[in-house]
Amino acid sequence: MLMPSLFGENLLDNFFDTPTFRGLNGFSSSDRNMMSTDVKETDAGYEISINLPGFKKENVKGEVKDGYLIINASNQTSNDTKDENGRYIRRERYSGSCSRSFYVGEQITQNDIKAKFEDGVLKINVPKIEAKPTVEEKHYISIEG
Repeated sequence: MLMPSLFGENLLDNFFDTPTFRGLNGFSSSDRNMMSTDVKETDAGYEISINLPGFKKENVKGEVKDGYLIINASNQTSNDTKDENGRYIRRERYSGSCSRSFYVGEQITQNDIKAKFEDGVLKINVPKIEAKPTVEEKHYISIEG
């Protein structure tokens, strides 16, 4: 039976989005949109757009390994507030990382993929490479006699 949602996607979203529970893993329920991704198919290939708000270009890495395109992003921030005597009034640190992987095929190499990072969005172009049909080779067993 379908029931209307009064509390969002999950009944416990509002309960666990309190400072007490948010501190357990460092992320709030609004952070589930981290690395939200759009994949668009074109005639030439695939356009992938990944939202990475708050990340810098140098903290985003991409690699192709075993047919998978792997995107890693990490971020570290420190917010130190001192009084006039140099004593800390507040000191907060945050460190986090996220990762996504996409199967692109064994024949795709890192040289085939083009990427651009601007305004917190990573745009990746992956070309379509047609799979070459394999010609089945017959292997006969030699029969002596």
